[in-house]
Amino acid sequence: MVDQILKAPDGSPSDVEGIKDRSNYLRGTLKEVMLDRMTAGIPEDDNRLMKHHGSYLQDDRDLRNERQKQKLEPAYQFMLRVRLPGGVASSDQWLVMDDLAQKYGNGTLKLTTRETFQIHGILKWNMKQTIQEIHASMMDTIAACGDVNRNVMCTSNPYQSEIHAEVHEWSKVLSDQLLPRTRAYHEIWLDEEKVAGTPEVEEVEPMYGPLYLPRKFKIGIAVPPSNDIDVFSQDLGFIAVVEEDKLIGFNVAIGGGMGMTHGDKATYPQLAKVIGFCKPEQMYDVAEKVITIQRDYGNRSVRKYARFKYTVDRLGLENVKAELENRLGWKLDEAKPYQFESNGDRYGWVQGLKGEWHFTLFVEGGRITDYDDYKLMTGIREIAKVHTGEFRLTANQNLIIANVSSQKKKKINELIEQYGLTDGKHYSALRRSSIACVALPTCGLAMAEAERYLPGLISKIDVIVDENGLRDEEITIRMTGCPNGCGRHALGEIGFIGKSPGKYNMYLGAAFDGSRLSKIHRENIGEEEILSELRVLLPRYAKERNEGEHFGDFVIRAGIVQETTDGTNFHE
Repeated sequence: MVDQILKAPDGSPSDVEGIKDRSNYLRGTLKEVMLDRMTAGIPEDDNRLMKHHGSYLQDDRDLRNERQKQKLEPAYQFMLRVRLPGGVASSDQWLVMDDLAQKYGNGTLKLTTRETFQIHGILKWNMKQTIQEIHASMMDTIAACGDVNRNVMCTSNPYQSEIHAEVHEWSKVLSDQLLPRTRAYHEIWLDEEKVAGTPEVEEVEPMYGPLYLPRKFKIGIAVPPSNDIDVFSQDLGFIAVVEEDKLIGFNVAIGGGMGMTHGDKATYPQLAKVIGFCKPEQMYDVAEKVITIQRDYGNRSVRKYARFKYTVDRLGLENVKAELENRLGWKLDEAKPYQFESNGDRYGWVQGLKGEWHFTLFVEGGRITDYDDYKLMTGIREIAKVHTGEFRLTANQNLIIANVSSQKKKKINELIEQYGLTDGKHYSALRRSSIACVALPTCGLAMAEAERYLPGLISKIDVIVDENGLRDEEITIRMTGCPNGCGRHALGEIGFIGKSPGKYNMYLGAAFDGSRLSKIHRENIGEEEILSELRVLLPRYAKERNEGEHFGDFVIRAGIVQETTDGTNFHE
């Protein structure tokens, strides 16, 4: 019955499907073109494949016009992203990334909303050495981008702090077992010799197949009451169920995703829906079978309709669940009760139940660098030299100095104070609740600024915040330079999506705990109009809110925007 209902969309394969088909399992001509020193760039077909190896070719858009006038090619450079399950890195790994950013990158590190590192500004002839040094530190970049499962996330600092190690181990299991099996990455970057005469057979990718997935696929594991990873924004989400301080399993949610396309109402952000419960040892089986459903039924004709959320909505949630259980050969149990309270981080020092300490550092926009009056990168480097615990990169672009012993806490706290490293508590709660994607100058998709602009905008909004006694009121605010959703804009109580330089669509009304999408409030507005809107909305919120009412809930109750009950009515 299910087989008769489910089918892939009609239509000719997109150009990217052809590139993957011809690529010999993601090899293409990458090995050859990366040796070509006549240009700092690579052909577009190979750039499409490069994503599966963890990198994008970019150029510095601040320099684009001037270089064009000088008849020079764009200032090509590569962004390299690490696969870092659960966002956990050792001190030695942190120091390696810091060193690589100085030697080969632009001197900074970007902490991403998927709990990993990005290095920007790597020149083509330094890429191989960079990847080899990452590999030597027991990390890699394979599948950090591309039409495969990407970095698996997990809650960074759960209230049941002893649960983190267990959940993190499951994120590593999923990440490792869902990797592509092709040896292309090892041949191109790590000089692994290809075995002569080995026949090319489809079994090289037993799960993905030769064409991999129609689009990227994202998995996250949340530990209530913290929804810091925005589990409903994931293609596949696992919600930990803890009873009597024991992890008994996970509720399973499918079909989330944040991206959309301006002007196309057939594209929209969507939240994953809970379909049942599985035991921890069943996670990989569930993940693999969900991925194969997307492999078989996702849209391979039009990439903007190719994410798993559209597959679920097109085929029907119950039909997809039935197909999943058919492939599993067993049924999911009924979902178990859970409750989320927030999707932010807990700043400053927090003590775990077993006596270890965690310090959450506020990193605005996720950018690790040294400023004239704030030696952030140097301070963390010095901490990494003495820290024997781990670093956790959070989904909110912050950094946790984790598992600090009582003996080490004094020394690390002295370094925090010496370098003025901040937990952000002297900032407004609005600023501490902010996320911004990279956007300009390096992202080729950006239509407007985000990371470079949002801090200054918040400074102006803070004037309104302070005037209305809202300085300690947490309101999630997010900005992306385009509608692709890297900053999870549709889950911000105040959200901005770039339309053109200096112009944004303004969204309101998402849930503070990440369980409801926002709704458009104003279209294509600049800073003056943004501030004008907030000069009305924030005073109203301060005066008219109910006790404990979050801003996203208030704007719906007050009739300022309608509630978005599902991604399919996001534009209505």
